[in-house]
Amino acid sequence: MRSPLPVLAFFLLCASLSAQKMPWESDSSAASKEGAQPQSVEYLFPEQVSVPAGKDAVVELHFRVKPGMHINSHQPREKGLIPTQLIVAEGGPGSGTVDVSAVDFPSGGDFSLPSMPSEKLSVYTGEFVLRAHIHANAGDHMLEAALRYQACDDRSCYPPRKAPVAVNIMAR
Repeated sequence: MRSPLPVLAFFLLCASLSAQKMPWESDSSAASKEGAQPQSVEYLFPEQVSVPAGKDAVVELHFRVKPGMHINSHQPREKGLIPTQLIVAEGGPGSGTVDVSAVDFPSGGDFSLPSMPSEKLSVYTGEFVLRAHIHANAGDHMLEAALRYQACDDRSCYPPRKAPVAVNIMAR
């Protein structure tokens, strides 16, 4: 008779991994699992990209803001508004993986709240693209990052959130 221990160990490992907080998760994203405000921004693509090994390359990261919502641009016009940022998981220069040297953000579009029509905010709505400047050594690497944003509708803003980004970088 086979011992049930390997099967039990497998299920315990899976349960512990699903309970772990990922590097890009914050307390607010953990709260979303318990019924808080759902993600307002979705990472669309790419899931995988080929780049030349050992050379600089640019990877376009595509996102979509849910209809009826907007997020502050990378450079909001008003002090106190939370800018959109791309946070890259640790790896860093010389780690043998993927280095992100810079990220180009699009210009935000003008947006006015019904209650303040003369005040123009700089926001992203719909689909937008970030351009990540990377350098990867030969091999396959997982670029893990998160888009940190603050979503708002026409009545209120919600606590900042992080939308996970994962791209398999194949450097050849």
